[in-house]
Amino acid sequence: MAANMYRVGDYVYFENSSSNPYLIRRIEELNKTANGNVEAKVVCLFRRRDISTNLNTLADSNARDFEEESKQPSMSEQQKHQLKHRELFLSRQFESLPATHIRGKCNVTLLNETDVLTGYLEREDCFFYSLVFDPVQKTLLADQGEIRVGSKYQAEIPDKLAEVDLDNRVQEKLETKVWDPNNQLKDPQIDQFLVVARAVGTFARALDCSSSIRQPSLHMSAAAASRDITLFHAMDTLQKNGYDLAKAMSTLVPQGGPVLCRDEMEEWSASEAMLFEEALEKYGKDFNDIRQDFLPWKSLASVVQFYYMWKTTDRYIQQKRLKAAEADSKLKQVYIPTYTKPNPNQINAPGSKPGMNGATGYQKGLSCESCHTAQSQQWYAWGPPNMQCRLCSSCWIYWKKYGGLKTPTQLEGATRTGSDAAPRGHMTRQEVQGMSPFTSSAGRAKLLAKNRQTFILQTTKLTRIARRVCQDILQSRRAARRPYASINANAVKAECMIRLPKAAKSAVKNRLIPRPSLISIVKELAVQAPLKLKAPRGAPTPINRNQVNQPRSASALLGKRPFDNAGGNSLSTNGRPFALGIRAATQSVIKRQKVSQGDAPNPVVFVATKDTRALRKHLTQAEMRRVARKPHLPVRIKLPVPPRPLPIPIIPSSTSEPIVLED
Repeated sequence: MAANMYRVGDYVYFENSSSNPYLIRRIEELNKTANGNVEAKVVCLFRRRDISTNLNTLADSNARDFEEESKQPSMSEQQKHQLKHRELFLSRQFESLPATHIRGKCNVTLLNETDVLTGYLEREDCFFYSLVFDPVQKTLLADQGEIRVGSKYQAEIPDKLAEVDLDNRVQEKLETKVWDPNNQLKDPQIDQFLVVARAVGTFARALDCSSSIRQPSLHMSAAAASRDITLFHAMDTLQKNGYDLAKAMSTLVPQGGPVLCRDEMEEWSASEAMLFEEALEKYGKDFNDIRQDFLPWKSLASVVQFYYMWKTTDRYIQQKRLKAAEADSKLKQVYIPTYTKPNPNQINAPGSKPGMNGATGYQKGLSCESCHTAQSQQWYAWGPPNMQCRLCSSCWIYWKKYGGLKTPTQLEGATRTGSDAAPRGHMTRQEVQGMSPFTSSAGRAKLLAKNRQTFILQTTKLTRIARRVCQDILQSRRAARRPYASINANAVKAECMIRLPKAAKSAVKNRLIPRPSLISIVKELAVQAPLKLKAPRGAPTPINRNQVNQPRSASALLGKRPFDNAGGNSLSTNGRPFALGIRAATQSVIKRQKVSQGDAPNPVVFVATKDTRALRKHLTQAEMRRVARKPHLPVRIKLPVPPRPLPIPIIPSSTSEPIVLED
């Protein structure tokens, strides 16, 4: 019962995605909505995986400095890896989340240099923070509210002097004397001098124009003159004048007029006081942020002094009563039952109901990605769907709570981005093509409306080497057949760097194939097969002209004459002939396929010539597939030897001269 009871100030887990780790938040308020649900106003805490790489580098530097200063015991690489999962970053960001998304409690503490870091690994659901993350400015700053505990914050107490030893230290350099209790004045005389100082202060406020506007009545001026600033000034005057009342009186009222002493309550205007109350409501007692964001023209000492003087006013008492009344009307605690619904990422056993995230198509014999075990009561899909990674039940709980894996792995950064990212391995080719925006004419027209520019993707030498060294991970043929599936290139390159030292000593041969430039290829193909678009002339010509008047029906295939063609003309259902220009529903005219300029993916369209189509007939099916997969390689075709032409008899050409016959 107590474990499921959540109160204001608790650090809890929130689940916003079935596949992502829990969110860690601190409950600030529990509010009941109009429809009866409970919402929690929470403070956001961020993990290392939620911040950028540059900020992670800054956090690593801060962690190294902390280990050196606090003299932490040595840790293994796995402990250092797991310790990063326990580090959080506090923020000033608030958000409202449904209370039904709470999945448990955790403990978050401010890191102190007296703490042992390995102690956080020994305790479950235990986190620490030392830096504050600003999601807007993208910065990491040290928390100003750290507790100063440690050897460097302790006072150095000197040894006690013996009774015969003398203290040779110069007291004036160590401290400043502001009051001597062993003076020649009596207490009634001191009280009388303080009354005179208050009266001088009241008279000075009456002479000052700004003070008379702020305190128009005599009672307000007298109350302002009775503050501590006036008493401190009077006692300092007695100390400086050697407790001589006559000299002190003349100091209070010099020749220019009475001395006016003001504190922060009088120096601040009403608008500045309102800004301070607004900042105090937002930041609390974080005076650095209050001064930086709301009162930059005030000093930090002035802000602190005003705060403690403001706490003595009626305004503070009124706000305290209002907050107490609001706190009484709000919820103090809420009971959330244990969440028992199955996770959609579960890999179900054969014969059971399939999961939501396509977790049933996993191969047998795969081990846990974190602990590499092959036996578990329940498996969970983890990472990109095409990688088919999975976690055991214990590692899955660790992933949800701490946002990482127990052991370092190259695929840890390649987690799935959403809970609805289902794999497409179970779809047919027609279904996958139907999801493409290029299949519809509207999608093609929308794509062609953009002004595209030709570009070339050129691989680096490391990428080409990684394709050969990590063929078992990359699976290039599988990736080529599924271009929509993402490939974790960073993981492949990282694995390649691990395998390269273990590979053969002989260097990997990277054969460079000389290839012409893309511009020369386009120009050559455009010259060989120019685009000739002709305007359509009338109706499209069918392949078989007899099909215009011969409907393709079952009776026509059997050789029988249909009833509709009894008179030689097509008749409608009411016996009348069809109007001119209207074809019957059973007529099927096969149109010649023409290349449309709008359907072309590029501005250049290549049309096959008669010679090209004749050359295709000499290629086998295997050669056609090889050419389609590697279009950059030249094609070698063995043409048959043409037959030798027959000798043509030479016939003499006729002339215009007459033919002479001799006898």
